[in-house]
Amino acid sequence: MQAVMEEILSTSVRTATVLSVLQTALTPAFLLVALGSMLNLFTGRLTRIIDRARDREALYEETEGAEHDRLVYELRLLERRMTVTGRAIWFGVAAAVVVCVMIGMLFLIGLAKVELALAIAGTFLLALLLMATALGCFMYEVHLSTRVLHVRAEYLEYGEKAGRG
Repeated sequence: MQAVMEEILSTSVRTATVLSVLQTALTPAFLLVALGSMLNLFTGRLTRIIDRARDREALYEETEGAEHDRLVYELRLLERRMTVTGRAIWFGVAAAVVVCVMIGMLFLIGLAKVELALAIAGTFLLALLLMATALGCFMYEVHLSTRVLHVRAEYLEYGEKAGRG
Protein backbone atom coordinates (compact mmCIF):
# COMPACT_ATOMS: atom_id res chain seq x y z
CA MET A 1 0.00 0.00 0.00
CA GLN A 2 2.93 2.33 0.80
CA ALA A 3 4.37 1.77 -2.66
CA VAL A 4 1.04 2.58 -4.27
CA MET A 5 0.77 5.85 -2.35
CA GLU A 6 4.34 6.82 -3.29
CA GLU A 7 3.55 6.05 -6.94
CA ILE A 8 0.47 8.27 -6.79
CA LEU A 9 2.37 11.13 -5.17
CA SER A 10 5.42 10.86 -7.43
CA THR A 11 3.45 10.78 -10.68
CA SER A 12 2.36 14.08 -12.06
CA VAL A 13 -1.35 13.70 -12.64
CA ARG A 14 -2.66 15.59 -15.62
CA THR A 15 -6.15 17.04 -15.80
CA ALA A 16 -6.99 14.83 -18.78
CA THR A 17 -6.09 11.74 -16.74
CA VAL A 18 -8.28 12.82 -13.84
CA LEU A 19 -11.18 13.56 -16.19
CA SER A 20 -10.79 10.15 -17.82
CA VAL A 21 -10.80 8.43 -14.44
CA LEU A 22 -13.87 10.38 -13.35
CA GLN A 23 -15.72 9.36 -16.52
CA THR A 24 -14.83 5.71 -15.91
CA ALA A 25 -15.86 5.88 -12.26
CA LEU A 26 -19.12 7.62 -13.12
CA THR A 27 -20.64 4.49 -14.66
CA PRO A 28 -20.73 2.46 -11.42
CA ALA A 29 -21.91 5.58 -9.61
CA PHE A 30 -25.22 5.17 -11.45
CA LEU A 31 -25.48 1.78 -9.79
CA LEU A 32 -25.22 3.60 -6.45
CA VAL A 33 -28.21 5.75 -7.43
CA ALA A 34 -30.25 2.63 -8.19
CA LEU A 35 -29.20 1.05 -4.90
CA GLY A 36 -30.13 4.23 -3.04
CA SER A 37 -33.59 4.14 -4.59
CA MET A 38 -33.98 0.49 -3.64
CA LEU A 39 -32.90 1.18 -0.07
CA ASN A 40 -35.39 4.04 0.14
CA LEU A 41 -38.15 1.69 -1.01
CA PHE A 42 -37.08 -1.04 1.44
CA THR A 43 -36.90 1.29 4.45
CA GLY A 44 -40.29 2.80 3.59
CA ARG A 45 -41.75 -0.67 3.39
CA LEU A 46 -40.15 -1.64 6.72
CA THR A 47 -41.65 1.46 8.33
CA ARG A 48 -45.13 0.50 7.12
CA ILE A 49 -44.68 -3.08 8.34
CA ILE A 50 -43.65 -1.84 11.79
CA ASP A 51 -46.63 0.54 11.93
CA ARG A 52 -48.99 -2.29 10.95
CA ALA A 53 -47.48 -4.56 13.62
CA ARG A 54 -47.98 -1.90 16.30
CA ASP A 55 -51.59 -1.43 15.23
CA ARG A 56 -52.21 -5.18 15.35
CA GLU A 57 -50.43 -5.55 18.72
CA ALA A 58 -52.86 -3.01 20.19
CA LEU A 59 -55.72 -5.39 19.34
CA TYR A 60 -54.11 -8.47 20.91
CA GLU A 61 -55.86 -8.28 24.30
CA GLU A 62 -59.22 -7.41 22.71
CA THR A 63 -59.61 -10.48 20.49
CA GLU A 64 -60.77 -14.01 21.16
CA GLY A 65 -61.31 -17.27 19.29
CA ALA A 66 -60.92 -17.34 15.52
CA GLU A 67 -60.35 -13.58 15.37
CA HIS A 68 -57.48 -13.91 17.86
CA ASP A 69 -55.98 -16.78 15.85
CA ARG A 70 -56.08 -14.63 12.69
CA LEU A 71 -54.45 -11.77 14.57
CA VAL A 72 -51.63 -14.00 15.88
CA TYR A 73 -51.11 -15.39 12.36
CA GLU A 74 -50.85 -11.87 10.96
CA LEU A 75 -48.43 -10.80 13.72
CA ARG A 76 -46.21 -13.79 12.96
CA LEU A 77 -46.20 -12.89 9.26
CA LEU A 78 -45.42 -9.26 10.09
CA GLU A 79 -42.47 -10.42 12.20
CA ARG A 80 -41.23 -12.56 9.29
CA ARG A 81 -41.69 -9.66 6.86
CA MET A 82 -39.64 -7.38 9.13
CA THR A 83 -36.83 -9.93 9.17
CA VAL A 84 -36.85 -10.42 5.39
CA THR A 85 -37.01 -6.67 4.72
CA GLY A 86 -34.13 -6.13 7.14
CA ARG A 87 -32.09 -8.66 5.16
CA ALA A 88 -32.97 -6.89 1.91
CA ILE A 89 -31.69 -3.65 3.41
CA TRP A 90 -28.50 -5.36 4.60
CA PHE A 91 -27.78 -6.84 1.17
CA GLY A 92 -28.56 -3.51 -0.53
CA VAL A 93 -26.18 -1.62 1.75
CA ALA A 94 -23.50 -4.30 1.25
CA ALA A 95 -23.89 -3.91 -2.53
CA ALA A 96 -23.49 -0.14 -2.20
CA VAL A 97 -20.31 -0.56 -0.13
CA VAL A 98 -18.87 -2.94 -2.74
CA VAL A 99 -19.67 -0.43 -5.50
CA CYS A 100 -17.84 2.28 -3.49
CA VAL A 101 -14.80 -0.01 -3.20
CA MET A 102 -14.98 -0.63 -6.95
CA ILE A 103 -15.01 3.11 -7.65
CA GLY A 104 -11.98 3.51 -5.41
CA MET A 105 -10.16 0.78 -7.34
CA LEU A 106 -11.02 2.52 -10.62
CA PHE A 107 -9.31 5.63 -9.31
CA LEU A 108 -6.24 3.59 -8.35
CA ILE A 109 -6.07 2.15 -11.86
CA GLY A 110 -6.37 5.56 -13.47
CA LEU A 111 -4.13 7.56 -11.20
CA ALA A 112 -1.51 5.08 -10.00
CA LYS A 113 -1.45 2.74 -12.99
CA VAL A 114 -2.16 -0.23 -10.71
CA GLU A 115 -3.47 -3.36 -12.46
CA LEU A 116 -6.75 -4.29 -10.80
CA ALA A 117 -8.87 -5.51 -13.72
CA LEU A 118 -9.72 -8.88 -12.17
CA ALA A 119 -10.46 -7.32 -8.80
CA ILE A 120 -12.78 -4.77 -10.40
CA ALA A 121 -14.59 -7.46 -12.37
CA GLY A 122 -14.95 -9.47 -9.16
CA THR A 123 -16.29 -6.54 -7.15
CA PHE A 124 -18.75 -5.69 -9.94
CA LEU A 125 -20.04 -9.26 -9.99
CA LEU A 126 -20.22 -9.30 -6.19
CA ALA A 127 -22.19 -6.02 -6.22
CA LEU A 128 -24.64 -7.48 -8.75
CA LEU A 129 -25.00 -10.66 -6.69
CA LEU A 130 -25.70 -8.67 -3.52
CA MET A 131 -28.16 -6.45 -5.37
CA ALA A 132 -29.95 -9.48 -6.83
CA THR A 133 -30.12 -11.05 -3.36
CA ALA A 134 -31.64 -7.83 -1.96
CA LEU A 135 -34.23 -7.86 -4.74
CA GLY A 136 -34.92 -11.55 -4.08
CA CYS A 137 -35.55 -10.79 -0.41
CA PHE A 138 -37.88 -7.98 -1.44
CA MET A 139 -39.76 -10.28 -3.79
CA TYR A 140 -40.18 -12.82 -0.96
CA GLU A 141 -41.42 -10.09 1.39
CA VAL A 142 -44.03 -9.03 -1.19
CA HIS A 143 -45.11 -12.68 -1.41
CA LEU A 144 -45.46 -12.82 2.38
CA SER A 145 -47.48 -9.61 2.43
CA THR A 146 -50.08 -11.02 0.05
CA ARG A 147 -50.80 -13.89 2.44
CA VAL A 148 -52.72 -11.56 4.76
CA LEU A 149 -54.01 -9.03 2.27
CA HIS A 150 -56.84 -11.18 0.98
CA VAL A 151 -60.40 -10.23 1.84
CA ARG A 152 -61.84 -12.90 4.07
CA ALA A 153 -64.49 -15.09 2.41
CA GLU A 154 -67.18 -14.21 4.97
CA TYR A 155 -67.02 -10.57 3.83
CA LEU A 156 -67.38 -11.49 0.17
CA GLU A 157 -70.70 -13.27 0.77
CA TYR A 158 -70.04 -16.07 -1.68
CA GLY A 159 -73.13 -18.23 -2.11
CA GLU A 160 -75.41 -15.53 -0.69
CA LYS A 161 -77.47 -12.98 -2.55
CA ALA A 162 -75.37 -10.20 -4.00
CA GLY A 163 -77.80 -7.51 -2.93
CA ARG A 164 -78.66 -7.04 0.73
CA GLY A 165 -81.15 -4.33 0.43
